[in-house]
Amino acid sequence: MLKEQLPAFAHHPTPFYLYDLELLKKTLSSARAEAEQYGYHVHYALKANANAPILAEILQQGFGADCVSGNEVKRALEAGFTPDQVVFAGVGKSDAEINFALQANIFCFNCESTQELEVIQELAAAQGKVAQVALRINPNVDAYTHKHITTGLEENKFGINLWELESLLPKFAQWPNLQLIGLHFHIGSQITDLRAYENLCVRVNEIQQWFEEQGILFPHLNVGGGLGVNYQQPEEQPIPDFKEYFGIFNRLLDKREGQQVHFELGRALVAQAGTLITKVLYIKNGQKTNFAILDAGMTELMRPALYQAYHKIENLTSSLPEKTYDVVGPICESTDCFSKEVTLPETKRGDIMAIRTAGAYGEVMANHYNLRDTVQSFYLS
Repeated sequence: MLKEQLPAFAHHPTPFYLYDLELLKKTLSSARAEAEQYGYHVHYALKANANAPILAEILQQGFGADCVSGNEVKRALEAGFTPDQVVFAGVGKSDAEINFALQANIFCFNCESTQELEVIQELAAAQGKVAQVALRINPNVDAYTHKHITTGLEENKFGINLWELESLLPKFAQWPNLQLIGLHFHIGSQITDLRAYENLCVRVNEIQQWFEEQGILFPHLNVGGGLGVNYQQPEEQPIPDFKEYFGIFNRLLDKREGQQVHFELGRALVAQAGTLITKVLYIKNGQKTNFAILDAGMTELMRPALYQAYHKIENLTSSLPEKTYDVVGPICESTDCFSKEVTLPETKRGDIMAIRTAGAYGEVMANHYNLRDTVQSFYLS
């Protein structure tokens, strides 16, 4: 597919992110159609990709915005999301970020500690406002994913632990500037074993039941996101199985009458629509290892260096017999390696390479280490 599209971008200076807007639209449409069957609300997680044309497509689908920093809240509002579509999560919100979100009258703060609730109460009172808040609960549910992107275990920094709730709830009587409207859960990212969501539903049902025994009914329930994508075979599964994903919650989650259920999907919506296009600078043939040295590195795509993430790598211009390479970048770090022992057509200087499934946590994590230039973008409609 990418080889067929090569003439459209072959002369664009590398490295750059190539976005397939047609695939993005199909993915968003599929997610929306499946969620709408059950009246579910989807908030897009800006931390996956905050590229302006990407946000424009997401906004057109009617999704909300899930933000984890003040600047993400600002970016969402600038992109056209209305304040009542914006949710602000994150374990370490600064006073300045909270004040900005209060001034913007966002829909909800997902709160992760008793002290955070105290701070929001103080800042909201100073502005003469009432902040809508949800409690992010740590459900102690295993997401069956990489340890660095698991967020729902007691060992993780995220969320309020279950044993804290009994002493927390009476404090709301002292917080007149907070309105408790919901519960929030998020157990991790790149979840491909959907049993994790089955287990989450069981746990959410138990926790909701406990709150109801305390006389508290919630109009909103946010069950997070984290649905994974196929990094190994992006062409075989370009769009995740949203039907099964949302179907699990429809079957197993005990939704109360009139209760609104929210999701915060990021990677699943944008990952396959993005590819990092890069060019081969040099080939080093060694005794044991051949190196293909690219003009993109960990400054453009951090995931492999950060947590050994896999991305499929393709040579778009060579059709020679295959050889094996360690595919690396130009950065002065030994961790600047995209993948080892990659089988590719014999690769030469100037060949154009594609690093697939890079639409999530790619461009948004790019940095300027070694004083690298800002990575550019190119769009295919």
